[in-house]
Amino acid sequence: MTPSTLCTLILSLLCTYATAQDPGNGTYCNPVINADYSDPDVCAAGPDFYMTASSFSCVPGLPILHSTDLVNWSLIGHALHRLPPYDHFSKVQHGGGVWAPAIRYHNREFYIYYPDPDFGIYMIKAKSPKGPWSDPILVKEGRGIIDPCPFWDEDGQVYLIHAYAGSRAGIKSVLTLHHMNAAGTTVTDAGILVVDGHPSNPTLEGPKLYKRNGYYYIFAPAGGVSTGWQLVLRAKKIEGPYEEKIVMDQGNTPINGPHQGAWVTTTTGTDWFLHFQDKDAYGRVVHLQPMKWVNDWPVIGIDKDGDGKGEPVLTYKKPLAGNTVKTPLTGNTVKTSPSTGNTFKTSPNCNAFSRPLNSDEFNTSTLGLQWQWQANPLSTWGMLSPAKGILRLFSAKLPDSLHNYWDVPNLLLQKFPNDTFTVTTVCKFTPNPGLEGERTGLIIMGADYASLSILKKEKELQLVYSSCKNADKGKAESQQIITTLKDSTCYFRVKITEGAICQFSYSTNGKDFTPIKETFTAKPGRWIGAKVGLFCTRPGQINDAGYADFDWFRIE
Repeated sequence: MTPSTLCTLILSLLCTYATAQDPGNGTYCNPVINADYSDPDVCAAGPDFYMTASSFSCVPGLPILHSTDLVNWSLIGHALHRLPPYDHFSKVQHGGGVWAPAIRYHNREFYIYYPDPDFGIYMIKAKSPKGPWSDPILVKEGRGIIDPCPFWDEDGQVYLIHAYAGSRAGIKSVLTLHHMNAAGTTVTDAGILVVDGHPSNPTLEGPKLYKRNGYYYIFAPAGGVSTGWQLVLRAKKIEGPYEEKIVMDQGNTPINGPHQGAWVTTTTGTDWFLHFQDKDAYGRVVHLQPMKWVNDWPVIGIDKDGDGKGEPVLTYKKPLAGNTVKTPLTGNTVKTSPSTGNTFKTSPNCNAFSRPLNSDEFNTSTLGLQWQWQANPLSTWGMLSPAKGILRLFSAKLPDSLHNYWDVPNLLLQKFPNDTFTVTTVCKFTPNPGLEGERTGLIIMGADYASLSILKKEKELQLVYSSCKNADKGKAESQQIITTLKDSTCYFRVKITEGAICQFSYSTNGKDFTPIKETFTAKPGRWIGAKVGLFCTRPGQINDAGYADFDWFRIE
């Protein structure tokens, strides 16, 4: 890449961001992260905020994001580089893996409790949010146990609250509270029922446990991901009985849900709540809401009629850059401080370019943090060559009894970064002369998917457009031969417009792109948004593989 091209790319990205979530005028726009970070939870350590989110069966899992102002977020790593049980997740397990986690900073260590709905609740910890993180410890074994949250009380008692997934446990809409040992590594009792959401709060889930002014508070969504509301419960004793109040719903806004999230408090005494909104193919995007206390009940968002129930904001004044929280670093008991209302000072040095990464030039020894595989990866799937500035994907054998690419583990994918964007990549394909059917290309993946790829057919390299509806139900892929390539190098492009409408195109010189006439509407996967990325596969197994060298992957 020439210096002028690099400058143009950087300026384009900066300008795009500065007019979106952070306009630079002291306000912010929701969503603050317009990408699929489902079930966000947030903690603070000193002046820094750290977020994690559900990652399901995508690897690496448990993303770690950092912010100093709750608006601009950077992806700084992942806490889980392989999913246990390791053999189980060597195959694609759509909808399994990491469900809604909780992150806490306690005794100068970071803790993450995450559920796997098929195995139980795990805990990992680290001295630094960038890791290294410990190996997962199974805190409570069981099927259908989800959405855990730890709590360290002032008297030294340690608790764990969680919900249930009806699809696995056979029950839902109830919350269970356990004692844990001092290390937080195992539950020490059978647990008690503390909240029953039947019948007024169906699908009660995602509990987060806090303490303030002598009250224990459980923040938990109910009513379902796309149509629900934010419920808060309070009690003088952690075992209950709990009073309940709906503190935010969609109201007259376009923010459906709004679903589960996290409460944080700044050193100025202002309170904030981060939650997600389900945007179908675009995934579950993250919103930031102001929060205040009225008669020891939280009100989230804007309460226009004064009934104690807020609705989401679309724009609002930014929190301070470099906020810290009133939460002691040794626990999560929030101390009361005088409210300063909605009067904020805006940092003049806001880092506008702090959104999660998307493009990758493949010039270093590590992949960009935005990339995830569909299963625990093998080292032979792909290798970076910094000297050449390429990512080499070796063709991996397709799974036996394959219906389509829904269950192909070696898809290298990333989240949709916006409602509208364009992806362009270039690769040189070197198939194995002794093997038919090797294939590489660009793919939009979800329950429906589409791809543009090079297919080795006899002695030819065919450009093939493929699509598959109801891939998750085992339907077959349809293929259309576009042309025969005279050269092994091809540029792939896909443009995504409003409504997740995707149109692929290709070029042999990187300048003149020929569109594929057919368009494709992206669909979400199982609990995740649609994703975009690369693949290289082969139908059979011999002792050597062909490969595709990708020079770069750019999102505008």
